Amino acid sequence: MLIKNFEQLCSNAYTAGERRARELALLAFGTALVAIDPQTLVKTRLSLANGMLRIDKHCFELDKFRNIYVIGGGKASGAMAAAVEQILGARLTRGCVNIPHETVCSTNLVTLNRAGHPVPDLAGVVGTRQMIKLVEMAGIDDLIISLVSGGGSSLMPLPRAVVTLADKRELTGLLLKSGASINEINTVRKHVSDFKGGWLARRAYPATVLNLVLSDVIGDPLDSIASGPTVPDSTTFADAESVLRRYDLLNRIPSAVQELLTDGLKGVAEETPKSGDPAFDRVCNVVIGNNQSALTAVCNSLRAEGLEIQLLPAPLQGEAMALGQSLAVRMSDASLVGRPLAIIGGGEATVTVRGSGLGGRNQEIALGAVQGLAGADNVLLAVLATDGIDGPTDACGALVDGSTLARTKKLGLEPELFAQNNDSYGFFKELGDLVYTGYTGSNVNDVYIAILL
Repeated sequence: MLIKNFEQLCSNAYTAGERRARELALLAFGTALVAIDPQTLVKTRLSLANGMLRIDKHCFELDKFRNIYVIGGGKASGAMAAAVEQILGARLTRGCVNIPHETVCSTNLVTLNRAGHPVPDLAGVVGTRQMIKLVEMAGIDDLIISLVSGGGSSLMPLPRAVVTLADKRELTGLLLKSGASINEINTVRKHVSDFKGGWLARRAYPATVLNLVLSDVIGDPLDSIASGPTVPDSTTFADAESVLRRYDLLNRIPSAVQELLTDGLKGVAEETPKSGDPAFDRVCNVVIGNNQSALTAVCNSLRAEGLEIQLLPAPLQGEAMALGQSLAVRMSDASLVGRPLAIIGGGEATVTVRGSGLGGRNQEIALGAVQGLAGADNVLLAVLATDGIDGPTDACGALVDGSTLARTKKLGLEPELFAQNNDSYGFFKELGDLVYTGYTGSNVNDVYIAILL
C-alpha cells in the first residue's frame, strides 16, 4: 500500500459509508502513483532496437553519435535517468542530473547530484555547472538526452549576471509566499537564469537534444515546465516585471534582481532565446506523462468499483481556501444527480501566506471545504499531491468528510482560526486526517477526488 497511514485514515470514519469512501479514494490515488512512475513511463515510451532509439515519431540512429550525454533535473529525473541507463546500456557516455535531497534512487554512469527544493542551494548550482560543461563540449555529432520534471526550476539554478544564489533564494521565497501561480513564478525565474528559458538549448547547440518531460504544469506548456530550458521562451523581461508588480514585490526583491530587470527592459541585458533561434531546430521535446495520466488512472479505478465518473474538464486553480469552498458546493449540487458518484479533477492551487502556521495548498483546500461538507452523509474529499509533499510539510494532502466538523468541535478546535493562520497542517494533524505517502519520486500536479456514496 502506497498510503503509509491507510488503516488509520480509514478508521477515522464515523460510518461504514464514510470508511468505504476513504478506502476508494486512497486506493484510487495509489493506482495513480503507480501510473506516473517515472521509470515505467520512460521504459514504456522510449525504446532501442537495432541501433535505433525511438520515441513517438522521433527516431535517432545511435551509430551516428560519438557521445550520448544525460542531463536534467527535477523530482522524477533521478528515476528517469536510471531508466535511460537501462535502455542505453554501454552506449551512454556519462551524465549529471540534479535531484532533491530526499530522493531514493541509484544510477551507474549518470551522477545524481542532490540539491535543494523548493529553494535553490549551492549544490544545485554546482550540479547545473557540471551539466553546462557537458553540453558545451558536445558537438554536432553528439546526442544530449535531457530529463526534466517538476521541481526542475529550483533544482537547476544558475544565477545570471549580477544576481547571486542568495538573491535567487530570497526571490524564490518571496514568490512562493505571494500567491503567484507556477507560470508566473517561472516567468520571473527564467529572466534571472543562465540555464532556463531556452538558454540550455542555446548552450548545447549544435548538438542534438532529446528532452523528455514529466509535466507538473497544467496544459503542459513546455516553456513553463522547469522554466523551459530547451524551448523558446514566450515571456519577456516586461512580463517578469509585471508579475512582480502584480504581487507588490518590485520594491522587496534584491537590488541585483532589480538591476538585471532594468537592464533587460532597456535592452542592455539580452532577452531569453525566442522562437526562430536555430538552436531549437536541433531539439525534440516529448511529454511522457502529465496530470491527465494520473487522473485517467483514478477514473479507471473508481469506475471499476461501480462509481459513475464526472471528470472536471478544466484544471482547478486559484486561492486554495476559496477552491475548497467551491468544491464543497459542487459536491452538494452533484448529490442531486444520483450516487454512487466520483468527481475527479486536477490542478494546482495557490496560497497567499498571511499567517505563521504550517500547511500546503492541498491541506488548505481541504480546510476550506470543512464547513460546506458538514453533516453530509457518506461523502469524502481527498486533496492530494502526486509528489507526496504538500508545501513545506511531510504530508501529501488531507481528507475531509461530512463528520469532520463534528469531530473538530469535540476536540475544541476552531477551523476559522487555523485558516486565518494558514495552519491547515496543524488542523488536520489534530484530526489525524493528513495523508502520508512519503516522497514519491514523481510529480504531475495535484489530484482532487470527491466521493459521494
